Amino acid sequence: MIVRTWRGWTRSSDAAAYEAYLLRTGLAGYTATAGNLGAYFTRRDDGDRTEFFLISLWETWDAIRTFAGDDPGTAVFYPDDDAFLVDREWTVDHYEVFART
Repeated sequence: MIVRTWRGWTRSSDAAAYEAYLLRTGLAGYTATAGNLGAYFTRRDDGDRTEFFLISLWETWDAIRTFAGDDPGTAVFYPDDDAFLVDREWTVDHYEVFART
């Protein structure tokens, strides 16, 4: 299993709208991709910004490429992300799971 993570930040006043947008776009995209084993979409307020931390679980690198394209280290964005995000990671991190309970 491979864990894929990404972070983005919105204004706190936009956090609820971005959360709903992520459920319609990112979560739908993850779960519609064969080989996705689940996802956690998290958020935390930090002053006037809200950080979103997305964690997804994948069976194989091929499954990740199906979702993300030929360069799995590049973050996937959706058309209205620019309207919400004040900062973002342009790349993602991957971790191979070697143990779990």
